[in-house]
Amino acid sequence: MAISKPPPPRELKRPDGVPEDAILRLIPVPAESAGMRLDVFLRAKLKRTSRTRAQHIVRQSAYNAEGKRLFPNDRVREGQVVALWRDPFEGDEPMPPMAVVYEDPHLLVIDKPPLVAVHPTARYHHHTVIKRLQAERPDEYVALIHRIDRETSGLLLLARSLESERAFKLGLERRTEAVASAEGSEGPDDDGLAFEKEYLAIVRGVPQEGAITLPLELDPENSLRVKMRVAEPGSGLHARTGVRVLETRGDYSLVACALHTGRQHQIRLHLAAVGCPLVGDKLYGADERMLARAADGELRPEDLLLLELSRHALHAHRYRLRHAVTGEMLELVSPLPRDLAEFWAGCAERRATR
Repeated sequence: MAISKPPPPRELKRPDGVPEDAILRLIPVPAESAGMRLDVFLRAKLKRTSRTRAQHIVRQSAYNAEGKRLFPNDRVREGQVVALWRDPFEGDEPMPPMAVVYEDPHLLVIDKPPLVAVHPTARYHHHTVIKRLQAERPDEYVALIHRIDRETSGLLLLARSLESERAFKLGLERRTEAVASAEGSEGPDDDGLAFEKEYLAIVRGVPQEGAITLPLELDPENSLRVKMRVAEPGSGLHARTGVRVLETRGDYSLVACALHTGRQHQIRLHLAAVGCPLVGDKLYGADERMLARAADGELRPEDLLLLELSRHALHAHRYRLRHAVTGEMLELVSPLPRDLAEFWAGCAERRATR
C-alpha cells in the first residue's frame, strides 16, 4: 500500500487557539513506523530531541490533518500525517549584525555570527541567515553555496543568481573529487579548482601537526541521527584536514585547520578522534547527550562546566578561491570573533575540564 503524501498546508484545518505565526511541520508516517507510540515516533523524526521533550512537543503542538489534538500514547498509522503547529522558537531579540565581507553581482560573502542557523528549520525559522537576507533584499536571488553549523561563526558564501549558484557548487564538487583522487599527495594543483578553506579552532590538548585523513560515515548507532564517526579503513567518505598549531596556552591550543574536503562535522570529529576535542563541543566532547539536553534547554550546571563555552569553538577564518564566474582570485578573511578571542585570552590561567 502506497504511503499518502502530506496534504499541502492550505488544506489543513488550523486548530482553535493556534497563533497565526505558528510554524507548521507535516510528518507522514511510513509503513515501518505503523503502530508506534506518537512520542516514540516523533523522537525518531526530530533530531536532537529526548523522549521527555518529544512528549512535551506532542502535548503542546501535535494534531491530525483535521485539527484534532493528538496525545503521546496515541498509536500512529501508515499514511497518517502528523501536524506540528509550534510556536516560533526565536525570541523578540534582534539578530546580531551580519557584516558583508565581499559583494559583486554574482557572489555575496557574509561574516556569520555564532548561534545563527543558515537556513530555516523546524526549530529556527525567522532568525536565520536566509530569512534575514530575504527580508533585507526582497527582490534579489540569494542562495547558499555551502553551509556551516549554527554554532560555527565566520565566512559564508551565497550566490546572487541561479547561474552563479550552479557554477560555484560545481567548482566545489570538482574540488572535493580532485582531493579524493589525489589521496596520499598534497592535493590537486589545478589553479582552476582553487578553493582553500581555513578554520580556527580552540581545542583541549595539543594535536600533532600534519594531515588527518580518517574516513567518515554517519553513526547509525547514535539516536540523534546527526553524529558522524570514523569509518573502517577502505570504507566511508574520504576526508582530509590539515592541522597547524598556532599557539598553546595552558591546556589549550589555537589551531588552524585546512579543510580539504567538506564532510559533515569533519574538523570537529577529526580533532576529537586524535584526542583534542573542540572546547564547547556538545556532540564530540565529553558527553554526546549534552546536545539533546541543550536542544531541550536542559543543560545542567556540570554540563556548563565541562563545555566552558556556550558554543563549539570553531570559526571559518579564511577562504582563498577563484571566482567561478569572473575568474578573479579572492582572499577573504574573518577575524576571530569576540567570544572566542576572550576565551583564548584567559586560557593561560585556565585548566581544561575533561
